[in-house]
Amino acid sequence: MYKIASAILIVTMLIGSIESRKPALAETCASKCGKRSLQFTPGQLVRVEVLNKTPRMLQLQRVQATRAIQIQPGQVLQFEQAQLTEPNMSLLFWDDTGRALKATVSKPNVATLRIELRPNWYQPGDRSVYLRDDGMVNVL
Repeated sequence: MYKIASAILIVTMLIGSIESRKPALAETCASKCGKRSLQFTPGQLVRVEVLNKTPRMLQLQRVQATRAIQIQPGQVLQFEQAQLTEPNMSLLFWDDTGRALKATVSKPNVATLRIELRPNWYQPGDRSVYLRDDGMVNVL
């Protein structure tokens, strides 16, 4: 009985190791690559809207352009953006209480970048949005 159980166990392990050695199939990501990142056309003018969807006052700073400014709960701020061929634009945001934030970016029309700031339950959360001169948008 013991020998039969041992033999079955060994055979099961061998079959399992053979199954795990099947070759991997390379596929394109056309249907499985996830959500495409947001992008604008290089050289176009882009307006940046920031919406505070939190119950607290937040701080915003457009790097190399403004000091930190406050944005009240429910408030919408707009930043006019020069052409995207100029240096990259970074927008930093934070909650003075240290709570994490989640930035959701969208493109409601061809020339607007909308950034919605919401509470996030996971630290550290998002801290900046980076609008690159090639038109790509990154949330960091």
